[in-house]
Amino acid sequence: MALFHVKQSIVFVLVLLFLVHSCYCFNPKLLNVSMVQAASNWSPAGATWYGSRTGAGSDGGACGYGTAVEQAPFSSMISAAGPSLYKSGEGCGACYQVRCTSNAACSGNPVTVVITDQCPGCTSESAHFDLSGTSFGAMAKPGQEEQLRNAGVLQIEYTKSQCKYPGRTVTFHVDAGSNPYYFATLVEYEDGDGEISSVELKQATDSDSWLPMQHSWGAVWQLNSGSLLRGPLSLKLTSDGSGETIVAAGVIPADWQPGKTYRSLVNF
Repeated sequence: MALFHVKQSIVFVLVLLFLVHSCYCFNPKLLNVSMVQAASNWSPAGATWYGSRTGAGSDGGACGYGTAVEQAPFSSMISAAGPSLYKSGEGCGACYQVRCTSNAACSGNPVTVVITDQCPGCTSESAHFDLSGTSFGAMAKPGQEEQLRNAGVLQIEYTKSQCKYPGRTVTFHVDAGSNPYYFATLVEYEDGDGEISSVELKQATDSDSWLPMQHSWGAVWQLNSGSLLRGPLSLKLTSDGSGETIVAAGVIPADWQPGKTYRSLVNF
């Protein structure tokens, strides 16, 4: 019997050692690492609001979107940005999630906003959002929107997010100053990164040559060709974040007119 008990003990120890070395057990340190990584996606920023209390801030502001900021899909959920996010206009169209927990009226829930304007005086923090009254109030607990708007400068958190405009394609609004030798267009409703790193133009008479356009201001890109531009014109856009490229083939018709808006069939 003694020998039997010894054998049992040896077997038990061997099984225990096997489990210790092979078990994929819960490790709180691994959980802490993943939580830190998730938290690191959020960065601190300052937040204020401007315009009417339930409005869209200004009418389009420095990005050039005009009254479109009040309408779907923007729906007044927009923000002016300090220099680090506005990026001299190249940050126009970028989408961010913002949330606040620093005030009793904060819900802590993230809301998505689009950069549509510049806040040149917002330099006190590394990042600053001057939100519309609508988007600022959206960070509040239900029924406490006014309390939050009266709080002054808030400390918030933000993270870059993907833009999503269901049912929308990239749209080009031809600048009113365009002519047969100079073409400028506002680019709107880009899914994905929302920021454009380059825009190129191709004429109908030149099937292989893409002409680089220059960033003009806000969300406007321009080409001063010096020669007659022959439509229809195609436009190639490259996303700043992913590097993905899309082509809006023949999106600007041969009889295009300044001030008109032309919708493509593509998006990121």
